[in-house]
Amino acid sequence: MSDTTHLLVPFAALPTPGGQQALASLQLPHLERLLTRLSLQTRDSGDEDAPDLPHERALARAVGLPATDSGALPWAAWHVLQSGFAGGHGASNGSASTTPASAAWAFFTPCHWQIRTDHVTLDDPAALQLDEAASRELLAVMAPWFVEDGITLHYDQPTRWLAQGAPLADLATASLERVLHRDLRMWLPDPQRAAQLHRLQSEMQMLLYTHPLNDAREARGLPTVNAFWLHGAGRLPAAAQPVPGAAPTVHGELRTPALQEDWPAWAQAWQALDAGPIAALAEKAARGDAVQLTLSGERSALTWHSAPRSLRQKISGVFRPQRFADVGQQL
Repeated sequence: MSDTTHLLVPFAALPTPGGQQALASLQLPHLERLLTRLSLQTRDSGDEDAPDLPHERALARAVGLPATDSGALPWAAWHVLQSGFAGGHGASNGSASTTPASAAWAFFTPCHWQIRTDHVTLDDPAALQLDEAASRELLAVMAPWFVEDGITLHYDQPTRWLAQGAPLADLATASLERVLHRDLRMWLPDPQRAAQLHRLQSEMQMLLYTHPLNDAREARGLPTVNAFWLHGAGRLPAAAQPVPGAAPTVHGELRTPALQEDWPAWAQAWQALDAGPIAALAEKAARGDAVQLTLSGERSALTWHSAPRSLRQKISGVFRPQRFADVGQQL
């Protein structure tokens, strides 16, 4: 499949009333033309409560990771292996010693929780407007508390660090995209198995509540950092290796408007995808090139490919073309 062009479109349809209304009015002629040429290959059916989104499981399968709906996709360890990350043993000392690929890792995202009496919402970390200097300053404040519990924090990106340590080996976590802008309480790690992390979360909230770093942020009109989210935790399977060219091309243009429930912007982004990458994929399929298309929602993902189709299937595609509104109901 290395010569196959594979596009993955997350948040292609949403189950909310606004999402369904926007879906019903979409006009995507290139996508519907493409679907008449393809055959359904795989169906990943789940639910809205699964810790990982369907497009994340689709990516895992493409690169050879075990794809389950249990919140056990070790994306941080995979990132370390692919990038050749050398974090050393300190939180921010820049040491160049190479970290074992067999270690347990997690992505660590500093964030702001909106805490209400009946729900706790995780705001988009991008709203923190952390640059590298501010992120490293924050890392230096938080890291010593984790070292005491066998977890070392390493800088990776302003709003995403790397955590390393044995407590992360068997930790089931929900992906960041799953919990953004939602009541996150149902996706918190199991308090029986992750009591240590629940305590660290409470300690960070107390530490950061009156910290001068947050006082300075408030004075500038910026959101405070009052929590963290761990995701992509675990160890890699023993035989895991990067697979060049295996991952599909992910078109994430629908992500932000979908998570913000900005349906006019979501529809506009879909139309741009249809006129651009989807139209190009349809042209490849029409020429007889090998193509795959994965459309993913919050519950399920469907993958089509350009396998040979029977005469009956071709005739059916002409007289009963696939409507994306019908497909979207399955996502």
